[in-house]
Amino acid sequence: MHNSEELIPVGKIIAPHGIKGQMKLHSYSGNADSLGAARSVTLKSPNGTLREFTLNSFKANSGKFIIGLREFDDINLIQELLGNEVCLRRDQLPGLEDDEYYWSDLIGLQVFSDDGSLLGTLADIFETGSSDIYVVRGEGREYLIPAIADVIKSVDPAGGKIVITPLDGLLDL
Repeated sequence: MHNSEELIPVGKIIAPHGIKGQMKLHSYSGNADSLGAARSVTLKSPNGTLREFTLNSFKANSGKFIIGLREFDDINLIQELLGNEVCLRRDQLPGLEDDEYYWSDLIGLQVFSDDGSLLGTLADIFETGSSDIYVVRGEGREYLIPAIADVIKSVDPAGGKIVITPLDGLLDL
């Protein structure tokens, strides 16, 4: 079982916003409702250092998000934060439905077709609007797998694997 203190990356600080220390955030899921409700965030620097800060402002702005941290009120103070990942504790995130997973729980799982052959490892996930796309990297190959009910047969984070039923031609692309 997952630790409620476990940190889940929800986005990355990509640029300053204005001169009062606000920052532009690229959200990994495109949905940052849980961030808007959070009182604090943990920033993870590229070298792995973790620091917790108080979130004092949050707003959506044309597909990106703008956050402000109470400890930073000047553009010159936030330069060091650029490139940091913004993380929430698992217990700060909304509950999941039975067939929902956090991306961080899926990345790194091995992906098999329903005939038992290993296709590769889930390397990345991106949103297309209608559904997520799983990027699976295998032996010199990369597969783009739509995360839809017809294709995803089972997801077993504890067992480290995902089983898919490939649609005709899916693996030939």
